[in-house]
Amino acid sequence: MNHNVISTSPSSTEILYALGVEPVAVSHACDFPPEAADLPTIDASKVDAEASADRHEQVRAATANGHLYQMDAERIDDADPDLIVTQGVCGVCAVDDVLVDETLADLDADPEVLALDASRLEDVLECIHDVGRVTGTEARADELVTGLRERIATLEERVPAAPRPRMAVLEWMDPARPAGTWVPDIVELAGGEYGLSEPGERSAPVEWDSFLAYDPEVLVVAPCGFDAERTREQFGELSERPGWEELTAVREDRVFILDGGAYLTRWTPRLVDAAERLATLCHPDEFGEPPADVVRL
Repeated sequence: MNHNVISTSPSSTEILYALGVEPVAVSHACDFPPEAADLPTIDASKVDAEASADRHEQVRAATANGHLYQMDAERIDDADPDLIVTQGVCGVCAVDDVLVDETLADLDADPEVLALDASRLEDVLECIHDVGRVTGTEARADELVTGLRERIATLEERVPAAPRPRMAVLEWMDPARPAGTWVPDIVELAGGEYGLSEPGERSAPVEWDSFLAYDPEVLVVAPCGFDAERTREQFGELSERPGWEELTAVREDRVFILDGGAYLTRWTPRLVDAAERLATLCHPDEFGEPPADVVRL
């Protein structure tokens, strides 16, 4: 079993803790469970703008010229890891395997590298098994995944066959960017219809006129890297656009803010928590009111 494990993303950190493995160092963005924020960090982001449009431009510029993150090679050597759990998913949301390999090439450390990759909900469950295998926690991983599958089955049994409201989940506000990858799976599981992205597809910005034409009946705003408070502070990036007031979700008071990092943009066990929350938004008569951390505007 590995003892010195570094995690380069909030998602892998959360999976490690769920399996009872505490990393020796993590990404600067790791904040769950809360004790992860106290661990040494091995990277820093080059993005520091506040407005969504400005952050989007910084990300575009940084990724065009190289990587969005800078890794602390000395701290990695000091940690003396025998395993680094990274990702092959997205070099924007966290350090990816390419940057890890480039950094390790100049170091004395020679750890095993596990690059997790997920684009569908089923992939996320497999990632949990993968981490269990390399950390010697297979039994705990099996137990965790079994519990998640039972909750998924319960949702599938309870969700009404009809109606399935048109739902939009935005992972960015300016430009408007509907969430992709596993989010269509989550919306379907919750009993909604998701017409803005195919399951497994990477997210991409959408023209505002196209979003207005889609006219969601339920709208969830969950920007990547924003908590609910910050999303609310910057909500004018959406609500001040022409046509906002005419959206069905706005007129019917079905616009919600959700902490994207906690529930939707990371590939973690909490994706099932997200599905349970979205089910209350799609089918309140069956599932009741959403938890307090779902903010209705």
